[in-house]
Amino acid sequence: MNTIVYHIANDEKEYVLEEAAEIIRSGGLLAIPTETVYGLGADALNGKAVLKIFEAKGRPQDNPLLIHIPEAAWLEKYCEDIPPLAYRLAEEFWPGPLTMILKSRACIPSETTCGLETVGVRCPDNEVTAEIIRLAGVPVAAPSANRSGHPSCTSAEQVMEDFAGRIEGIVDDGACRVGVESTILDMTSTPPKLLRPGGLSLEDIRKVVPEAEADEAVYRQLKEGEKPRAPGMKYRHYAPEAPMTAVLGGGLKTADYIKKHIKAGEGVICYEEYLDMFEGYECRSLGREGSPEEHAGKVFGVLRSFDKTAVTHIWTQCPREEGLDLAVSNRLKKAAGFCLINV
Repeated sequence: MNTIVYHIANDEKEYVLEEAAEIIRSGGLLAIPTETVYGLGADALNGKAVLKIFEAKGRPQDNPLLIHIPEAAWLEKYCEDIPPLAYRLAEEFWPGPLTMILKSRACIPSETTCGLETVGVRCPDNEVTAEIIRLAGVPVAAPSANRSGHPSCTSAEQVMEDFAGRIEGIVDDGACRVGVESTILDMTSTPPKLLRPGGLSLEDIRKVVPEAEADEAVYRQLKEGEKPRAPGMKYRHYAPEAPMTAVLGGGLKTADYIKKHIKAGEGVICYEEYLDMFEGYECRSLGREGSPEEHAGKVFGVLRSFDKTAVTHIWTQCPREEGLDLAVSNRLKKAAGFCLINV
């Protein structure tokens, strides 16, 4: 299969949008840009097309998919028993990095929901992708466009590394500006529950829903037999090839700990301020300490970069679990398979 890359900046935009929408309508796979990460999209109403996502990614078939719509007016088509609070959140945060878990209508096939009676819905803040969905006339199921378990892609070039020859097309709209996936909020629970931290902080959600709380699975692995209610909850996720250890605590303390325990041939992810401590090692900067937007923008690119090295193990500093850094901390912990050290 020849994977076509459509360049929004260089190609005729109207042509790109029509070609991309036709891939979705015809049951193919299309990598789409969003403000968070690139997604691997298919017609969410076409079970056979959705199964191609699982096959291309090597994704476990008990890991449910999100559907993407261009505006809140589409919600009634695909969800039922929608609480008024969902529309308040949509008015405040859509388009944007918020996914809401709602009761799905029968038109959403089990291939998309993985047998659940609910579905995650979001409205991405990317005009190109929104228009592709409108032209296709169907919601687009789109998990992150990366091999299952590996770091997500924030550029079309990274998507090409994972899926060249395996999908029909990639729409290149440049780098994603947020850098981590959407926040997932379960609207079927009372109070609404955060299932996955992401590009919208829990603190911002609480400005609209003061009682919102984080599910305990945000901070730990699912137990044996627990069924994931949202993407990214169950499996080792976002991980490079080399095993990882995440070190939790203050910046200098964690850097000192890593410095004392790192061995030859190993790598490290640290804040900009501590790069000089690891001269001679494969070292990547997560950005300045206390700069969550930098951490979010860098984390997946940093993780992916280690697969081009020969490191045998990766040590990483881990941000505090607040604001946007809750999402970054969650991704690093999952990448480490929850191999954690507190100092």
